[in-house]
Amino acid sequence: MPPARAARPPRPEHEDAPALERVDDYWIGRFTAMASPCEVLVDGDDRDEALAACSAARLEALRIEAKFSRYRDDNIVHRIQHACGRPVEVDAETAGLLDYAARCWTESDGRFDVTSGALRRVWTFDGGDRVPDAASLRHALARVGWRRVSWRPPVLTMPEGMEIDLGGIGKEYAVDRAAGEAAARVRSAFLVNFGGDLIASGPRRGGRPWIVGVDDPERTGTAALYRIELTRGALATSGDARRFVRHGGRRLGHILDPSTGWPVEGAPRSVTVLAATCLEAGTLATLACLMGPSAEAFLREQNVEFRIA
Repeated sequence: MPPARAARPPRPEHEDAPALERVDDYWIGRFTAMASPCEVLVDGDDRDEALAACSAARLEALRIEAKFSRYRDDNIVHRIQHACGRPVEVDAETAGLLDYAARCWTESDGRFDVTSGALRRVWTFDGGDRVPDAASLRHALARVGWRRVSWRPPVLTMPEGMEIDLGGIGKEYAVDRAAGEAAARVRSAFLVNFGGDLIASGPRRGGRPWIVGVDDPERTGTAALYRIELTRGALATSGDARRFVRHGGRRLGHILDPSTGWPVEGAPRSVTVLAATCLEAGTLATLACLMGPSAEAFLREQNVEFRIA
């Protein structure tokens, strides 16, 4: 069951509306959320309808970011991080995400672990050559491990010093939720794209597909590794195109093995998965990277369309 949706007070439909531009025969609304460039493409002629869809998608993205960002001090994640070992009762939406994270941990044999955010504190994936020293890595690893967490919905109890990071599923979850908000306000086909994780409501007019380019890790932002025709459903990509370090003559991606604290050995440079929802596509893409050299075999077992490099 997908995470429950939280209620929020009504807000003006076009409050702080995103920039809307006409491009050829569609509308595109742009904004920034979750440290990513975001856009909503609406394949229609009605400007007000397109603006309503883009504004609703933006408000939902910002709501989710505010609620689950680990960089804020006024949300449920901050309350969990600072509970000092005390139990925390969470709302239905947060419980849904934690349930999902727990299933991913089980089905990946512990590779997908939302407590591994502690490792992010010692790694900086900025394209440089800095890697953590052994002592720092040991200290971080001592605070990683979903097996040490007590999750009895809706109560979470986590040892002091540990933390959760929902960033591995948050953006994809936001794409799906934002698309739901847009769908309630527009009759035309649309596409929601948050930093390359996206979902299409259906084909464009005349049955035309949406054309999606996937970054080439070697020429990020300037060249496409693949061009994919998408008519309906979601697509997500994981890899080292934008976040990596160089060490020992190798390029290491940002996806970390929670058992070692180091980037996964033998992981693909890029994995793109197509699925019914962005959350599913993003999860499978990440899990494939966590599988290292077994990534392609893992994806074939999932019976999904994918691209791997």
